Amino acid sequence: MASRKAIIIGAGPAGLTAAYELAHKTDIQPIVYEVSGDIGGISKTINYKGNRIDLGGHRFFSKSDRVMEWWENILPLQGAPARDDIILGRAVSLSNRAGAPDPEKTDKAMLARQRVSRIFFLGKFFDYPVKLNFDTLANLGAGRVAEIVLSYIKSAAFPIRPEKSLEDFLTNRFGKALYETFFKDYTEKVWGVPPRQIKPEWGAQRIKGLSTTRTILHAIREMIKKDRSISQKATETSLIGRFLYPKFGPGQMWEEAAGIVESKGGQVHLRHKVVGIVGSDKKVTGVRVRNEDTGKEDFKQADYVFSSMPIKDLTRGFEGDIPAEVREVAEGLTYREFITVGLLLKKLKIKNQTKIRTINNIIPDNWIYIQEKSVKLGRVQVFNNWSPYMVKDPNTVWLGLEYFCSEGDHLWVSPDRQMAELAAKELSQIGIIDRDDVLDSVVARMPKTYPAYFGTYEKLPVVREFLDGFENLFLIGRNGMHRYNNQDHSMLTAITAVENIISGTKSKDNIWAVNTEEEYHEQK
Repeated sequence: MASRKAIIIGAGPAGLTAAYELAHKTDIQPIVYEVSGDIGGISKTINYKGNRIDLGGHRFFSKSDRVMEWWENILPLQGAPARDDIILGRAVSLSNRAGAPDPEKTDKAMLARQRVSRIFFLGKFFDYPVKLNFDTLANLGAGRVAEIVLSYIKSAAFPIRPEKSLEDFLTNRFGKALYETFFKDYTEKVWGVPPRQIKPEWGAQRIKGLSTTRTILHAIREMIKKDRSISQKATETSLIGRFLYPKFGPGQMWEEAAGIVESKGGQVHLRHKVVGIVGSDKKVTGVRVRNEDTGKEDFKQADYVFSSMPIKDLTRGFEGDIPAEVREVAEGLTYREFITVGLLLKKLKIKNQTKIRTINNIIPDNWIYIQEKSVKLGRVQVFNNWSPYMVKDPNTVWLGLEYFCSEGDHLWVSPDRQMAELAAKELSQIGIIDRDDVLDSVVARMPKTYPAYFGTYEKLPVVREFLDGFENLFLIGRNGMHRYNNQDHSMLTAITAVENIISGTKSKDNIWAVNTEEEYHEQK
């Protein structure tokens, strides 16, 4: 048995990556505590009567070769066509490795999928990201397109300096007219506050490399020569056209990873909440853990602690004296919550008018951004198009309707039945479904999904300095660092933290440097 132990708070991508790396590369025993009953955090998959929900939509794509290889080592790329590939006679990227899995015969397989994301606005579909092409011209009209072009030219010639808000950031890259048409209202739906109140760092993390110019250049390159590789190294992340996806959704990846950790001598405890952090002399000595089923609390000694829990909760749990400013800043950090309503349908009212072939000719989108001001609905996933194995009956349509809210507000406290009725009503209102075609529904809530770039966010370095001062405490992942990381960035923070232990590196700066380089940025 390993003589040293690492307590890992959270069984999401960051926590399980840390556990996996420790189990494979050190003699440190990883012990994972997860407060929920699920593996994967927001990257979990919910199975409802054989229909699976991916919370938020998770493309398995990264500019990091290390992450791509990590994923494929656990779930290898398919070596034979998936069910819908076979039915449609569709060409797909297949692995040429010996023994590559056939997804029709085995479950442990990663699928190669085509990305289709669009915006639904004015009752019409627009490409996402928006392209200044014939379809956009026809949908918006020549006058509005001319306004968008002139506005972009003006912003390029006279950018706002300094950029003080997300509104400034987006206006500089897309022009005021395009920003107000396609970004302003949707961004406010997501965050609950106007973009002028959000720090520009959110844009720098999610869409730094994307702009109108890059979108146009990408469209020109695609007309000349399409990049059909999975790596898509030359493509801006927000513009990638292909991605990998586990046969049964993202949770499958992390359930497999958890199983491997346990096979290597690690432990994964669900429904165990870390309620106290005990430390002295700039070292954490252990944590207090409560079994949510029995209510019993125990102290667990630790040589290292990896935390992917929200910084606000972590700081609350510290026992002993903490500087008043640290507590004040941590308490002022804010989050946005997320609700997904799963709707099972006989069919869609809206028709597939693209050239992309699909099963039963449903629309080909992975997700649709709902720009309509008249509804609270933010985004819709079509799970049939993520993986045919996410849907029990291929003759039905399985949708995920996404709502953004704050804990305690009207949406968050609405009964499940009321949320399901609202989702069906709004989707019918904008013409995507007929309410009579709804067969079943389910509601899933995820607290603290998005760390917000307002509140006391600008003072976050105060908390970071205090927590980083504990030499054996490592903040990793999205909530662990209060940073809007994708799962690949979260994984890289965990990998870097483990490498620091192995190399004896004391500084945490390289962990915080993950997802600051432009090439890693992505907007889903």
